[in-house]
Amino acid sequence: MAFFNNHYRTHDWGLLLLRVGIGVMFTLHGYPKLVGGPEQWTELGGAMKTLGVSFAPGVWGFLAAVAEAVGGQLLALGLFFRFTCGLLLATMLVATIQHISAGDGFNGYSHALESAFLFLGLAFTGPGRYSLDQLLFPARRRLY
Repeated sequence: MAFFNNHYRTHDWGLLLLRVGIGVMFTLHGYPKLVGGPEQWTELGGAMKTLGVSFAPGVWGFLAAVAEAVGGQLLALGLFFRFTCGLLLATMLVATIQHISAGDGFNGYSHALESAFLFLGLAFTGPGRYSLDQLLFPARRRLY
């Protein structure tokens, strides 16, 4: 039953595949929003009204577009990983709340909610060995 053996030694490869796959998808998903310009940013940022924030919707929309497009690239590279996961988590939570408030039903908000759980889990897990964070900011050895 080799399938059920402990394969934790491959978890860094799994994190790499997950990071790159999700990072590319979010880059592709966010890029059209980023290049959509102020009109699209304002529409996107309008989601903040569900949280009671009605000022500067264009700024909020631009930040959400950057979080998805640039955050996707940073996620794939494993650079500034936990910070990036936090930005993407916040973006997905706002999207979830907006879809729920709009009455879009489960199919309307499920993708954003699933992504929020993904980014929360990745923030706790870290980027893994094959990341720029590991190369640039190696973890100190624990003495225990």
